[in-house]
Amino acid sequence: MPKGQRIKPEQIVMLLRQVEVLTANGKTLAQACKEVGVGEQNYYRWRKMYGGMEIDQAKKYKELEQENARLKKLVADLSLREVMLKEVIKGNY
Repeated sequence: MPKGQRIKPEQIVMLLRQVEVLTANGKTLAQACKEVGVGEQNYYRWRKMYGGMEIDQAKKYKELEQENARLKKLVADLSLREVMLKEVIKGNY
């Protein structure tokens, strides 16, 4: 994997499967990760997040995370706006 390049969830699931196949064929985890081009730490992090998912599930999971982040930002903006309006009504500006 090229450094600095974002990897899509579908690609992560495929890499996890490749590592699983290589380890099942007798290679150590370090060897399998090196052959696939992934660091061991990334493997463990991805396995924790995407382990056991199918490709379409991983894609949907990532989309839901992005939507959740967008909604959290929207709620924060609206809450801030509400506080500002309350202060204007009180006359504390």
